[in-house]
Amino acid sequence: MIVLTHAMVLAAGLGTRMRPLTDDRPKPLLDLAGSSLLHHALDRLRDAGIGDVVVNAHWHPDQVAAAVAAHDLPATVLREEVLLETGGGVAAALPHLGDGPFAVVNGDAFWLDGPTGALRRMAAAFDPDRMDALLLLVRTSQVDGEVGRGDFLLDPLGRARRPKEREIAPYLFGGVQILSPALFADAPAGPFSLNRVYDRAIEAGRLYGLVHDGAWFHLSTPRDLDRAETMLRAGMLTVLF
Repeated sequence: MIVLTHAMVLAAGLGTRMRPLTDDRPKPLLDLAGSSLLHHALDRLRDAGIGDVVVNAHWHPDQVAAAVAAHDLPATVLREEVLLETGGGVAAALPHLGDGPFAVVNGDAFWLDGPTGALRRMAAAFDPDRMDALLLLVRTSQVDGEVGRGDFLLDPLGRARRPKEREIAPYLFGGVQILSPALFADAPAGPFSLNRVYDRAIEAGRLYGLVHDGAWFHLSTPRDLDRAETMLRAGMLTVLF
């Protein structure tokens, strides 16, 4: 168990699959259920008691900065002149993320908590002696949208691995995670994907997953966003506890 004090929201991506909605704004500033996706993410961090937050920005960074300033959770905006991808963005933000494990939330991640908030569940489950990364995973059977072959499988202890050739994985990554700074000890300068540090953690047996016990929304295309809005308005949610 850890106490989460620091977090990062990844809001620098181009959101190309969400075009034309993202032609003139970042994907995290798209609206769902009366608020932007970015504000929903900041709400979750605030509700989890996290007070030190960083948000990165690249596509329309002034809009991201204005949205952050309009929220009641203070956050530092880091502007990326060159898009650093997920791993490079986190590596660049490390000076703002404290000395211990920290949360990272995708700026387009949207979920409804189960009986206990997902971030609080993850903090309670994170064991620094065994883990370098803990990912929030979603059952593919609950996802309304394209899931492909899935992202991860879990062993009985909760260790995660990727599917082998011709193997179907029952879980998708939900865009929420706790990471140890140690994962970035030898990180390259410039852009790279978080998949690089996941692979390192898998090799060391230190990548774990926690299955989400609430609702989660796959938001990749404009159709996904419309469908999520319709489901939320109608209360058409399938939640497995």
